[in-house]
Amino acid sequence: MPAETGDRRQHGDGTGDLDGRAETAAADSGVPVTERGQASPEGDRAEPRQRHPYDPRAWALWQRPKRFIAFLFALEAIGIAIMVVATMNSTNPGRIDWVRFAILAVGATAHIQLTQRQEERRRDRSRTVLIDLTAVWTFPAAVILPLSLTLSIIALVRIQHWFIARRPAHNFVFSSVTHGVSVTLASLTFAAFGPHEWGRISGWSTLGEFGVLIITGMVFEAVQIAYIGGILAIGSPKRPSLSTVLGNTADNLLEAITIGLGAVTAVLLLIMPPMVVVMAVVTVVFNRLAEIDQLQNDARTDPKTGVLNMRGWSESADRALGRTARSDDNLALLMIDLDHFKWINDTYGHPAGDDVLRDVAQKLDEVTRPADVIGRFGGEEFLVLLPDIDETAAKLAAERVRSAIAELHIVTTDKRGSRVTIAGRTTSIGAALFPRHGDSLEELLHAADAAVYVAKENGRNQVRFAQDLDRPAPPPVAEG
Repeated sequence: MPAETGDRRQHGDGTGDLDGRAETAAADSGVPVTERGQASPEGDRAEPRQRHPYDPRAWALWQRPKRFIAFLFALEAIGIAIMVVATMNSTNPGRIDWVRFAILAVGATAHIQLTQRQEERRRDRSRTVLIDLTAVWTFPAAVILPLSLTLSIIALVRIQHWFIARRPAHNFVFSSVTHGVSVTLASLTFAAFGPHEWGRISGWSTLGEFGVLIITGMVFEAVQIAYIGGILAIGSPKRPSLSTVLGNTADNLLEAITIGLGAVTAVLLLIMPPMVVVMAVVTVVFNRLAEIDQLQNDARTDPKTGVLNMRGWSESADRALGRTARSDDNLALLMIDLDHFKWINDTYGHPAGDDVLRDVAQKLDEVTRPADVIGRFGGEEFLVLLPDIDETAAKLAAERVRSAIAELHIVTTDKRGSRVTIAGRTTSIGAALFPRHGDSLEELLHAADAAVYVAKENGRNQVRFAQDLDRPAPPPVAEG
C-alpha cells in the first residue's frame, strides 16, 4: 500500500509526499495524511518560531506525542536494518541486470515526468490516501533485479517525487524507508520460491509462477499497510477507522491494479523487453484515468464529512429506488437532524461542529449496511436510504442510528484550542417508506422532512414515521 502523506497510498512513493491539502485535512481531522508507503507523521501544524523548513528543529514532528516519535523512529530503524542486511547478502548485478535496470529507470522517469501535473493535482485533492502508480516500475524491480538495483530504482523514484510533492523532510524519509522495506521483503519473498526461469516454463507450471507473483504482491502491499497503517493509527488522537487507515474500496482496487500492471511489466521485461515501452504509455493513460476518477468522486462527495453530497446521494438513491420499484420491494428513507447543533458551534466553535459532523458520518457508516446510501442533506442533516427493508426493520435501523449518535464521545477543541469531549448529543429522525409514503424520491424526502418536524415538536431525540398519504381511490371498473 505504497502511499504518501496527502498521497497516502502511493505505490513506490511512500510517506514523504503529502499533499498540501491532504496535510491540511489531516491536521483538521487530527489524523495525519499519508501515502501508503509514505505517511505524514506530523499533520500540518506550524512551528511557532520561524526557521528554515529544512532545519530539523522546525519539524512539526517534535510537537507530536513522544510515543508517536518513538514509534516512527523505531519503524525507520527496523526498515533500514532490514534493507542493509538484505543488500549485503544479495547477489551482485550482472550485465543483463544493468540493462533491465536502465529500461525500468527510463520507464519510471518518463512516467513521472509526463504525469507531473496530474500527480500534483491529485495530491492537492487527496485528503487521506493517494495511490502512487509508480509501483508499475518498482514492483517489477523487486521481482527481477538484484536488491541493490531495486533500491536504486526506489531512490530514483523518490528523488523525483521529492520535487513534485515538496513535503517536509521527515515525511519524505519515512515514506522512502517504507517503500524500500516493501520492495526488499517482496524481493526476498520472490527469491525464496526460486529459481525462476520464465523463458522456459509452460503449461501448468505457469500457474505456479502466477501464484508466486500474487504472494509477492501481497507481501509488497502488507508491508505498506503495516508501516502506514501503524503510523496513522498511533498518530490519530481519535479512534481511527478502517477507511482512515487502510483506505476505501476504490483505493485498494486501484492499488491492486497497479501491482498487477507491475507484474505484467516484469513479464514483458523478461520475455519481450521492447514491449515495456507500451507499459510506459499505459501508465501515463492510467494516471490520467485515476485523476478523472478522483474528480468524479470529488464531485459526488461532501468534503467535510466524506459521505455523499446531495448530488451524489440523489444519483445513487434514484438508482436504488428504480431497482426497488421494478422488483416490487420495500424501501425506507431516514432524515437525521442533529438536535441543537447551533449550540455546539456557538459554544465550542465551528471546527468543533465540523468534528461532530465527521464523527456522526463515520458512525452512520458503521451502523448501516453496505447497501444503504448515506449522504449529507445540508447543515446538520443527513440522509440514509435503506433498500429492501420493511417497516419493522426500518424502525429498528432508525433506533439503532439514534442510540449510536447519542452514545458518541467526540474529542475536539474549543474556541481557545483546549481539548474537550462532546457527548450526549441527540438527534431527531424522520422516516418514510416506499411506496406507502411516496412513489418518488422527492415525495419521500418531503414526507421524511415533515416527520422530522413532528419529532422536534414532541421533544426531540426520537424517531417519527411519516403520515400515510391520502391517495385518491381508483375509479370503479365499469361493468360490461
